[in-house]
Amino acid sequence: MKDIRTLTEGAILAAVFAILLLVTAYVPLVGMITLWALPLPFVIYVLRRGLKAGFMLVAVACFLAFLVGGLPSVPAALVFGSAGLVVGELYRREQPGLTVLVGAGLTYTVNMLLVFLGLVFLLGENPMQMAVDLTREQIEFAESAFDMPTESVAQMNEMLNQLGYLAPLMIVGAGVFCALITLWISRLVLRRLGHEVNGLPPFREWQFPKSFLWYYLIVLILAMGGFEQGTTMYAIVWNLFPLLEIILAVQGFAFIFFFCHHRGISKAVPILLVISAIIMSPLLFIIRILGIIDLGFDLRKRVISQKK
Repeated sequence: MKDIRTLTEGAILAAVFAILLLVTAYVPLVGMITLWALPLPFVIYVLRRGLKAGFMLVAVACFLAFLVGGLPSVPAALVFGSAGLVVGELYRREQPGLTVLVGAGLTYTVNMLLVFLGLVFLLGENPMQMAVDLTREQIEFAESAFDMPTESVAQMNEMLNQLGYLAPLMIVGAGVFCALITLWISRLVLRRLGHEVNGLPPFREWQFPKSFLWYYLIVLILAMGGFEQGTTMYAIVWNLFPLLEIILAVQGFAFIFFFCHHRGISKAVPILLVISAIIMSPLLFIIRILGIIDLGFDLRKRVISQKK
């Protein structure tokens, strides 16, 4: 009887996934919303029935994806299906929200990297470099048609040269973003279905391991070494450096929210600081320094001890 219920629920959730994929593929505006719901059937099924049943659902979803959209739709089933498996299993094991976020982020990042490498194999060229070359052609056309200043064109070309090396960073950023959306929607739906799962802790409690500070210092020293553009080390350094800067900035922002919370300061203050820092790069640099100090000297303990 239990097996029949499991199969019936699996068939229903597989049909739900097929409908969501169909809408995503063929209804442009609505599809932008249903896209983010694709992992949900897998999250629900694994949470209720376990990982083994989840793998069976992924296999069925890949077959349905092939029927709905042909071979190009199968990677979508694999990407969102595997993410749903990881999130559902971590929820089933009652893992903390940050652990679920890291697991989902890594899953999306690995999947996107595999898709990217697949495109390189099929196209015989780096898709990012193709986009850069196409953009450069558009800039050259605009320069000749509208008589753009030489300095502006040079700056744009320099930005494009850097952009060609930032594909890994963009993949990581996209993976984390997709993971955040998946966790937000999953928790919302699961609570409606009567499942209590661990959410992300308040932003003020976010704190990265101190090892990130050492990673940042090492990459900073490597960046000062001046690797030749086009080399492997150049690509590695200029992908890790902005990623670590973002992490330290997040650490700084989290400390500001923590400080304001403990001092009873209105939430509007840290929110305004975040907006201002995004607009003004000097302020963002100060926030990053604050994040470094918080990691290195544990400012939060000092704030708590002073309050006592």
